[in-house]
Amino acid sequence: MSILYKIINWVIFLGYWIFITFIIIKILNKRRTIPYSLSWILIIYFLPLFGIITWIFFGELYSDKKKDKIASIILPQTTNWFNSLKINKSFFNIKNSDVASSVFKLCKNRQCLSGIKCNKLELLTSTKKIIKIIIQDINLAKYNIEMVFYIWKPGGIVDEVAMALIKSSKRGILCRIILDSAGSIEFFKSPWVKIMRNSGIQIVEAMKVNLFRIFLRRVDLRQHRKVILIDNYIAYTGSMNLIDPLFFKQSLGIGQWVDIMARMEGPIAATIGIVYSFDWEIETGKRILPIFNVNYKKNNFKNKNVIQVIASGLGFPENMIHQVLLTVFYSAKKRLIITTPYLVPSDDLLHAICTASHRGVKVTIIIPKNNDSLLVHWASKAFFTELLESGVKIYQFKKGLLHTKSILVDNQLSVIGTVNLDMRSIWLNFEITLIIDDKLFSKNLYCIQKEYINNSILINKKLWNTRSIWKKIIEKIFYFFSPLL
Repeated sequence: MSILYKIINWVIFLGYWIFITFIIIKILNKRRTIPYSLSWILIIYFLPLFGIITWIFFGELYSDKKKDKIASIILPQTTNWFNSLKINKSFFNIKNSDVASSVFKLCKNRQCLSGIKCNKLELLTSTKKIIKIIIQDINLAKYNIEMVFYIWKPGGIVDEVAMALIKSSKRGILCRIILDSAGSIEFFKSPWVKIMRNSGIQIVEAMKVNLFRIFLRRVDLRQHRKVILIDNYIAYTGSMNLIDPLFFKQSLGIGQWVDIMARMEGPIAATIGIVYSFDWEIETGKRILPIFNVNYKKNNFKNKNVIQVIASGLGFPENMIHQVLLTVFYSAKKRLIITTPYLVPSDDLLHAICTASHRGVKVTIIIPKNNDSLLVHWASKAFFTELLESGVKIYQFKKGLLHTKSILVDNQLSVIGTVNLDMRSIWLNFEITLIIDDKLFSKNLYCIQKEYINNSILINKKLWNTRSIWKKIIEKIFYFFSPLL
């Protein structure tokens, strides 16, 4: 009996180490950064059971074979659609400003599409005002309304959007909505789902969360885009979810969420429409390529803005967001201002930011003083010392949770959208962001960022270096878990 017991022990022991070795080989084969790989290896080594379970659900990017297949089918059709759009040469820019030239060349070479001009573009900052304008556009819609959001939380002014959509659907407007399963869990548990579907609105639950699917793909792979499209002519995107800040996560004591959205009119809506059509077909299997709006040619917008749309997820160029961010940071010559709610950059991005400061660029980062994520709150602080040592100014916004994701380069190039400066946005989630080459728009963005700074506390380098030992230890521990962020 003792021999059998020893054999069983040896089998378990060998099986355990074979499994650990297998996981480590998988981690190393992913060719991510050395700190990223080492973090996972150390987590698995020091916390074996927790590490293995966490890696199975969060470390390996399982793909849905069916969705992969749909994405491969969509791509040729999309290419043909883009080629038909390229016939209208007046929509595309030929030359960019000096600071924008490199990133627009990158986008053109990887996405096969130049930046699009002939658009009306405005920056909106007040959630209440944004919702009011969205409702006006919904009420004036003539053909179709399409939305995708990470979070839709019923209550407050958001219910007014639901009512406007119901009225539009009843008067014959085609309404399609994609909502993330995890982010919009409260919506899918509410009566609104049935009410809206009964009115004719098509609602899709994206990236469904259930026990079976966790073995098919990562549970934290999320549909993180925020997009509204109306009549293939008006488009919105930015950082705002469909929530009422007066009611959203108020129990955390972090204040109201602060966001921005860009509202656009013109042919740029067609490019954003392609992103939406990808998401819709991947979730439903049905193709809805955007219809060319005749008003694209009729508009007389004299704005000089040029816009590129960058998206991540199935069917879109891999690592595109990471490459864009690196190019933008290295393009800065005078000023670089970054706002992000979650500051957990890759080593490459961290070094690009620090290098910009060492080159003499005035680099400013604005983050919320209090965060809705305890992990991020502490992990982000592990980067402060290196940033401060390089001369970067770090401001902590104190009037709520600053949820705006924006980058301003040399008062000319703007980047806004859904992308946070963290691993999840860079490598994992379905995101969308705009790259805008326009001095007037950048001026407006700078005014907003300056207002954020005026409502923030500047981190003092000397005081920061004198913080207690226990705080430094907590920062390092949470930084250790940065692969999960």
